[in-house]
Amino acid sequence: MSAEPIENLPADVQAAILSIRAVANRSELEVDEIEAPKDIADHAIAFSCLVKSATSEVSGALGTGRFVLFWSATPQENWTTNFRVVCFARSPLETNIAIDAASADITWDWLTEALALAGAEQSALAGTTTRVVSSGHGMMSAEADHAEIELRASWSPHGTEIGRHFTAWQNIVSVMSGFPLNPGVGEVHR
Repeated sequence: MSAEPIENLPADVQAAILSIRAVANRSELEVDEIEAPKDIADHAIAFSCLVKSATSEVSGALGTGRFVLFWSATPQENWTTNFRVVCFARSPLETNIAIDAASADITWDWLTEALALAGAEQSALAGTTTRVVSSGHGMMSAEADHAEIELRASWSPHGTEIGRHFTAWQNIVSVMSGFPLNPGVGEVHR
């Protein structure tokens, strides 16, 4: 949020922040609060994460993600509540899997499953999945092909238990990086 003390924020925003902060982060992830975008909503809070290298069997690039919660007193166009979650996740992918068009659909299915398992009720779910396969040429021709899958999604959470949505985001970043979904991981600890 802003530098404003939490007790000065609207009650729904306070409850949402406390819900997020009560979530135990997945052990595979390093999660940090970052500066939130300004001028998009009345209030916002943002986080980034990186898959810890010690937990990954994949060499090179690791999975990463961002989670932003927006709140406006007057819902914006396409919002169905006063809240809007915008998230991003990217992970390396085996090139033979990236070629398969179904990998994008599977990634979206993982998101909807992660939301359902976390009990993250929402509406106006929207987003994209992108597969990228890169091949080196010229002086880079000796480099092996590499691929990534990227998910960008947004939705309007119902209620103030935003920790459920935060858990779903952590789970989707982890699943995209080759870890199990693990229902119950990232649960709220009060």
